Amino acid sequence: MPKLGAEPIRKAALINAAISTVGRAGSLDVTVAQIARAAGMSSALAHHYFGSKERIFLAAMRHILTQYGQTARQALQGADAPRARLEAILRASFDRMNFQHETIAAWLNFYALALVEPEAARLLRVYHRRLRSNLMAALRPLVGVAADDIALTLGALIDGVYLRAALSDDFKHARAENLILDYLNKVLP
Repeated sequence: MPKLGAEPIRKAALINAAISTVGRAGSLDVTVAQIARAAGMSSALAHHYFGSKERIFLAAMRHILTQYGQTARQALQGADAPRARLEAILRASFDRMNFQHETIAAWLNFYALALVEPEAARLLRVYHRRLRSNLMAALRPLVGVAADDIALTLGALIDGVYLRAALSDDFKHARAENLILDYLNKVLP
């Protein structure tokens, strides 16, 4: 008989193991057995909880997105002015928890998976819409109709910095954040 309450603990362990395993490998070219081993359990148990490597990875990305959302909400507390809200959103994107090597590698692989996996594509669309909506709400009072183009550029810059960070050691937390904030200073009045 299974232990009561073990399932959420085991799922969390598999999610964390998926993030670290994919981060070390740099790709989704890992097996359920490798993920399960890193979580300290059998691949059969991993399959029981998630069904496939893709499902484990999607759960890992939901976890990463939830962490990002929590970081963004914390950063937005007390940021009442539009400029302060905008900077809080951008800082959350490059918060140390959200900009770790394993998380960056997971994002890169998430984008690749979204090309072929409908559920990953849907989850990515949700993230893009939320980011754009938050950016637009902060930008409209500052730049009016130019908000759409600036929000699009900021989203592309965030994605681009993550891509660069996944492929090289050039982008550390502070450099990534400063790069985006420098752009913001150039386009805002």
